[in-house]
Amino acid sequence: MECRLRYDAGAVSGQKTFDVVVIGAGVFGAWTAWHLAKRGQRVALIDAYGPANSRASSGGETRIIRMGYGADELYTRWSQKSLAQWKDFFAATHEPLFLETGVLWMGGNKDERLRQTGETLKRCGVTFEELDRAALEKRYPQIAFDGIGHGIFEPKSGALMARRAVAAVVEDSVRLGVEYHCAQAMNPREAGRVEHIATSRGERIASEEFVFACGPWLGKVFPDVLGSRIFPSRQEVFFFGIPAGDTSFAAPALPTWLFQEDLVYGMPGIEGRGLKIAFDEHGERVDPDTQSRIVSPAMTELVRKYVARRFPALKDAPIVETRVCQYENTSNGDFLIDRHPEMENVWFVGGGSGHGFKHGPAVGEYVTGQLVDGAPAEARFLLETKSTTQNRAVY
Repeated sequence: MECRLRYDAGAVSGQKTFDVVVIGAGVFGAWTAWHLAKRGQRVALIDAYGPANSRASSGGETRIIRMGYGADELYTRWSQKSLAQWKDFFAATHEPLFLETGVLWMGGNKDERLRQTGETLKRCGVTFEELDRAALEKRYPQIAFDGIGHGIFEPKSGALMARRAVAAVVEDSVRLGVEYHCAQAMNPREAGRVEHIATSRGERIASEEFVFACGPWLGKVFPDVLGSRIFPSRQEVFFFGIPAGDTSFAAPALPTWLFQEDLVYGMPGIEGRGLKIAFDEHGERVDPDTQSRIVSPAMTELVRKYVARRFPALKDAPIVETRVCQYENTSNGDFLIDRHPEMENVWFVGGGSGHGFKHGPAVGEYVTGQLVDGAPAEARFLLETKSTTQNRAVY
């Protein structure tokens, strides 16, 4: 979609005041604007580069949507809620952007997190299947299961077509009355109540509330408060070419997959892009504006060795596509959704921490409840729980 939904500068000039201005048209900002519009709010949505652009944490073609979160029931239930909303949205807009590939978790015999995942899925009523080593080997002969003792398969989970999904939410938000604008919002400086923000196009946009959902840029926009609490990390993604005529690396033969203890995940071949693979371990801290988007030789070698180990038929497969993006991590992996401590009508919405994309609908609904209804806050999302040192607890 890029910036083609830009409205006239005159639409936000003069005396017009919005109920809420959302800065950042990634998955959190887009769904927040959508839910607010559904509640009758006058909303402006602003992004410097366009919805789910190539610099953003919401960019790229695909994201996993899975229910498993170990013992963390909060995120399992949010995943359930979000998947239902994604599916309803795609049905209403005739956009088939969810692929029910299934999601396969794999771990060793003593993998405590995998055991906890099964217990939580059962409590939450999620459909899943437990597989032992023999069942895994029979069903997925294209995978080498060394060190793997059992697995959990979520048949109703899968992949979201990320960039296009966000663009579709923004498109529908505009249909609902949201005014989208491609411009850079200048950083607010005043303490107390913020009356307006300025943009790179010379506008002054007034609003009752301002929601900054600008992902890895949060620490740059609010350096004093978030500069040491948001940790953007470099994440490199690879796609390996599948042998000609081989359907064993496409769904349904191969689901979306995660090796729990290895912290490696990937997807089957989708739209001819090849097998997707990435390491979930946090990479080096980076600046989203200036980091190199070229994969490193070291990670390339590491990924090649891993693919040869886990998918022997792809040992000599070519790398057909790569991507470098970033996670925007909080200290522990919980989201950050809270007011600015000194600007009373400014909100932070971010900290997706590598697992947030799937939760876009639930995040938008939660933020709307905070702004419109004054709903009770989830303590785990508050600024006071975010440390300046990383200790990851959410996977």
